[in-house]
Amino acid sequence: MTGRDLLKKAFSLQDVERIPWTPFVGVHGGNLIGVTATAYLQSEDLLFKGVSKAIELYNPDGIPVAFDLQMEAEVLGCTLAWADHNPPAVVSHPLLDGKTLEDLTIPGKNDGRIKLTLNATRRLRAAHPDVALYGLITGPFTLALHLLGTDIFMKMLEDPEDMKRLLSFTTEVGKSMAMYYIEAGCDIIAVVDPMTSQIDPMSFETFITPCATDLFEHIRTSGALSSFFVCGHAQQNIEAMCGCKPDNICIDENIPLDYVKEVALKNKISFGGNIKLTVVMLMGTTNDVQENALECMDLGGKKGFILAPGCDMPMDTPVENVQAVTELVHDTYKQDVVRAMEKEQSKLDLLNMKDYGQTDRVVVDVITLDSESCAPCQYMVEAVKRVTPHFDGIVEWREHAIKKLEAVTFMSSLMVKNIPTICIDGKIAFVSQIPPKQELIAAIQKRINEKLKLKIKSKKGELFIFGKNKQECQELLTNVKRASAELGQQLDVKIITDPNQLATFGIMETPAAILAEYKVKSKGTNPSVEIIKEWIKEI
Repeated sequence: MTGRDLLKKAFSLQDVERIPWTPFVGVHGGNLIGVTATAYLQSEDLLFKGVSKAIELYNPDGIPVAFDLQMEAEVLGCTLAWADHNPPAVVSHPLLDGKTLEDLTIPGKNDGRIKLTLNATRRLRAAHPDVALYGLITGPFTLALHLLGTDIFMKMLEDPEDMKRLLSFTTEVGKSMAMYYIEAGCDIIAVVDPMTSQIDPMSFETFITPCATDLFEHIRTSGALSSFFVCGHAQQNIEAMCGCKPDNICIDENIPLDYVKEVALKNKISFGGNIKLTVVMLMGTTNDVQENALECMDLGGKKGFILAPGCDMPMDTPVENVQAVTELVHDTYKQDVVRAMEKEQSKLDLLNMKDYGQTDRVVVDVITLDSESCAPCQYMVEAVKRVTPHFDGIVEWREHAIKKLEAVTFMSSLMVKNIPTICIDGKIAFVSQIPPKQELIAAIQKRINEKLKLKIKSKKGELFIFGKNKQECQELLTNVKRASAELGQQLDVKIITDPNQLATFGIMETPAAILAEYKVKSKGTNPSVEIIKEWIKEI
């Protein structure tokens, strides 16, 4: 049985003798042949060579022709920012820049980079008849967001009918792209709609379900299989995704595979995923990869499950790590060996975050896969960048892309489990949800107010006035009250006239004053002796 046949069998929920394997090779194909992502995605020949090299190295049952969610957007007028190691990013939005929906037309098969991608598809079909080819199209909601920007979330609330018209247009774009890929020889059309992870189930069913259901029915009647790809913390929408009636749903590591299995099989839909992309495939060892892949295989089982990375593999994913999955898939003895191996302890040296966020500025951290390659991550970073100027230097923001080990360490130290996530002064604030502008501003302002209160409390103190009698202290007390009134600052004042107390404080001449300042040094913890010694040295 060919890999193509095996994959189709899994899609139809038949028991299989071996779990199918589909590495999501996007710009990683460029790395295999030594070219940049920019060159790779703009060349028919390079696409063909890169995917062919991946087939040679990884022996897949299925593979995407291209993993690029910006191709349709570019044809429709979005400006792209190109990068050497990632797919391009959308940096302009036509419907935000003066164009109307009536100005846009459905892309043709010869427009932009669509033509070269379809040519590469035809060549791959002829050269690799035993491998199932995936044609990836941008999902209706993600394409709508490319066209309109993050204003789309406000439009859903303020003008739902106009929003539905926009989604109707992007659905028609999807139908056309699906037909182009099917005619070129693709077996499976994957509707990749990562931005749907940003909306709640009610909004999903209102806006996404009608257009996605229509799109999947169109693919089915056109003779191809379909898959619904989503990434991010989209667990709340899995039921709704199944309700759109795709043949398959595919998820990343943010969603438990056993949960997806239960929901998908209940709805008679196959499912795929979800080998960890960064901490395992990109940065792990071959042992790490095989342990994680086997965990997925044991959870997924041999009915309706397709083993795959959680999303498009990072460009620099080590070849040996991907080949380790191939070895595992095809060797049952190796599976038994990996099961018997004791799992390695975590190598992450977590940071001590107890005092994180205690400086004068408010720190906003955005934990991402990589804002250059992940659409939800890109738009979450943009949301933060857009509001920080409102705070005039009081707020600083940072992105932590977990394609780097230090970012993984930071993410784990903050106990962040899902990406993208926004943390404010080390506290998780928004998980896999792009906050509306005013909501994000309010969250940051709340933290600023908290810090101001803490700062005021930490500067409490007392003023002691010393004299031989109260009459001697009165003039100094009057001046202190006057100064406090002019500053608007309340101050606790104590008058001491007892000769013994004057002697205790070393007061030889009166009237005299001592300002005692109190500073909070510990709150809710028991500091060590060494820390307390440092405090005492400050006295």
